[in-house]
Amino acid sequence: MTATMQAMVFDGNVPVLALRRVPIPVPSAGQVRLRVSACGVCRTDLHVIDGELLHPKPQLVPGHEIVGRIDALGPGVTGLAIGDRVGAPWLAHTCGQCRFCASGRENLCDAPLFHGYTRDGGYAEYVVADADYCFAIPDTYDDEHAAPLLCAGLIGYRTLRKAGDARRIGLYGFGAAAHLVAQIAVAQGRTVYAFTRPGDRAARALAIEVGADWAGGSDDRAPSILDAALIFAPDGALVPTALAAVDKGGVVVCGGIHMSDIPAFPYRQLWEERRLVSVANLTREDGRGLMQVANATALRVHTTPYPLEAANAALDDLRSGRLTGAAVLRIAPA
Repeated sequence: MTATMQAMVFDGNVPVLALRRVPIPVPSAGQVRLRVSACGVCRTDLHVIDGELLHPKPQLVPGHEIVGRIDALGPGVTGLAIGDRVGAPWLAHTCGQCRFCASGRENLCDAPLFHGYTRDGGYAEYVVADADYCFAIPDTYDDEHAAPLLCAGLIGYRTLRKAGDARRIGLYGFGAAAHLVAQIAVAQGRTVYAFTRPGDRAARALAIEVGADWAGGSDDRAPSILDAALIFAPDGALVPTALAAVDKGGVVVCGGIHMSDIPAFPYRQLWEERRLVSVANLTREDGRGLMQVANATALRVHTTPYPLEAANAALDDLRSGRLTGAAVLRIAPA
């Protein structure tokens, strides 16, 4: 008889997940199987479930902020052992052969696979992952608080890197990613200004708590001109707003995988060598870099836990803006 596990499954027809029993996956060559202990709930999961990211895997198990312990090794795996705690992120596999992989830009791989999108993810009791794409997690973070590092932290870290040596940084959309980026930026000696949904007092309080110099609504003017603006909210209307807030030579970095259409704006907002760039996925170098930062800097990860079967409630809370910080599914004890 085939062993089964509980998983939340998206069938592609309605933006609601179903709790089902499905076969426990078996690791192939180069893979490990994780007994999942926690999985973060990310806005990218919403983009998949709400149909904004096309062609997900049929009968998909979402989730890509996965923390668990290895309970099975596929053939050829070295350097990892049963019982090791690791994290599995959005990037699940790259081809290693295209021009992007060959030039150190595997985040732009021509034939990638992604957990919780084109490969089953962590809204389940078990998941398989390529061993080479798993990260060791600093011991100072328990499973629940480690999970958001695997995407909110990673994509935020890559987004911040795109800002270069900018000193005055505006963060638009203050949720799971921004509350971690703010702490990293402050630890690097930068000044952070947080722009939240108008009237979101909880997000503003969190921003000040984690080190922002100022917090206000996205419709407010910052108390200082910005060197860089990092956008994490999926609202394209924030792009011209952020461009208007950055100094000459400044940069606006869009950190999300999906954003609503950007409205027309006058060229003068882009002139004077302002730049508008996006962030796509992550590299394993990003993962190793963030884990080094997380080990050196005690990041305060603000989470709201949910049981696996409450994944729909967590997604709805994220969709409606009721969350402050990050939602995490607690699935099994470590």
